[in-house]
Amino acid sequence: MVEESAVEEQRSKQPSGQKLQLFKKMRKAKPKKRIILPDPKFGDVRVSKFVNHLMLDGKKNTSYRIFYSALDLVGGKMKSEEKAPLEIWKEALEKITPQVEVKSRRIGGATFQVPTEIRPDRKESISMKNMINFARKRGGKTMADKLAAEIMDAYNEQGGAFKRKEDMHRMAEANRAFAHFRF
Repeated sequence: MVEESAVEEQRSKQPSGQKLQLFKKMRKAKPKKRIILPDPKFGDVRVSKFVNHLMLDGKKNTSYRIFYSALDLVGGKMKSEEKAPLEIWKEALEKITPQVEVKSRRIGGATFQVPTEIRPDRKESISMKNMINFARKRGGKTMADKLAAEIMDAYNEQGGAFKRKEDMHRMAEANRAFAHFRF
């Protein structure tokens, strides 16, 4: 009984607005960035991120096997290049990375496609997802074959993922007049 009355006194002393401020602070707290460990073969964090995007149903070992065999295929088919397969993959990712995208923004009853720059981490994520999605849509026997073909096409500035980047840039260029609606 004595404890309950002490708690009631403390509650009555606190202004009700203070509780609201505590909730507001909690809502604004950003989630912590997860640390991604580098992959076992190359020791590269980007490879781990790519494998995480490639992974289906939590089968990370399978996706690592697919990625490494795709790089072996790239190394075998592109012997004329003086670069390592990992470097070819990194350059292919750079070539399909979009710089701007369009976002729909509703203003006064009309919807505009507003071009906006993309954050660096989102750029990387979009390029990886595009490469994987277009590799999955490709014709081929195994996923490693499809991924290797998509990597080589992206390196040579062709293929579905590169076309997707070009389309995004073309849309942004066409809607450049609405850039002042940027948010």
